Amino acid sequence: MLLGMICASASAVCFGTASVFQAVAARTTAPGSASGVDPRLLLRVLGQWRYLLGLALDGVGFALELVALRTLPIYAVGAALAATLAVTAVVAAPVLHTRLSRAEWGAVGVVCGGLALLGLSSGAEGHAAGPPGLPVTVLVFALAVLASGAAAGRLPDRARAAVLGLGAGCGFGVVEVAVRLVDDFAPSALLTNPAVYALLIGGGAAFLLLTSAFQRGSVTTATAAMVIGETVGPALAGVLWLGDRPREGLAPLAVLGFALAVTGALALARFGEAPAQDQARNTAPRPMVTTPGTHSPNHPPKDRT
Repeated sequence: MLLGMICASASAVCFGTASVFQAVAARTTAPGSASGVDPRLLLRVLGQWRYLLGLALDGVGFALELVALRTLPIYAVGAALAATLAVTAVVAAPVLHTRLSRAEWGAVGVVCGGLALLGLSSGAEGHAAGPPGLPVTVLVFALAVLASGAAAGRLPDRARAAVLGLGAGCGFGVVEVAVRLVDDFAPSALLTNPAVYALLIGGGAAFLLLTSAFQRGSVTTATAAMVIGETVGPALAGVLWLGDRPREGLAPLAVLGFALAVTGALALARFGEAPAQDQARNTAPRPMVTTPGTHSPNHPPKDRT
């Protein structure tokens, strides 16, 4: 249990720091097609050292996430991963010279408090195998997440960012559930397990959609939608089908901890914008005030002092 919470928290640190570098790389990479998702975008950002550094941190974070998912309920790991935004906010303050308001520092505290409650109330991972068709269902869902990117290209900017972010969150959620459906690691078993392909497709789709969302719309909107997609659905799947349970008598504490962690993360969603703020500081002599939650290269986000 303790090892799982340490790994989940360390994973959030890796992912939160990586998101800063990846968003900077995505914002400074020239867009390609006008579609909502451009597969060639990943090839272009791979030429950016910041993106490569972010990928390295993501690799470490993913390994830690795997350990956490094998020892903790999905709802606890998902809430810990939502804390990625709290990490990004804290890292952005000294690195990108942003300032957190008192309310935002409070949100960081709420996230930490929620994770503390989850650590106290979470039981061990469930050992139920789920319905027989669950691996195939997860694979179909992963394919649907990938297809949603093409549909997002025809939506207005704000709606497109929300759909891409939600799709990315669902893709990460597929990974969380699929990991629990892989029990036999023999090569022959891996090749015939639909959950393995769901894991690969869901993870790849999530990265593609999230990178496109960073470049093509409001990152705050996309990030908030991503948090919902990667926490709520997988948590329900773990409880309903995989046997995830809190400790005896501590279910209300677990629900409260989960709600606090996710709510605090949503309050910090604007810190997906932190790289754009940094870019604006380097390119404009004076930041311009815009409507909160919106920005463009000619209208950087409001400078928070």
